[in-house]
Amino acid sequence: MDKKIGIVTHYYPNIGVGIVKLDEKLDVGTTVCFKGASTDFNQTISQMQFEHKDIESANKGQEIGVKVDEKVREGDDVFLA
Repeated sequence: MDKKIGIVTHYYPNIGVGIVKLDEKLDVGTTVCFKGASTDFNQTISQMQFEHKDIESANKGQEIGVKVDEKVREGDDVFLA
């Protein structure tokens, strides 16, 4: 497991989007690992949004929406994979 880059603050199951508060910069195309009590999967970030607009890069401190392949839960950690 690499460096922790954020934490999941919310999940919208109807659209498959997790809200991630970032501790580090994140770019589209980066592979991350979502890890929690019952969550553990790697995924390459294919799409993320800030204030409902598609972005290619997000900075430390931003809360962004990320399209996720599997369910994530509040409190799940996000690591660089």
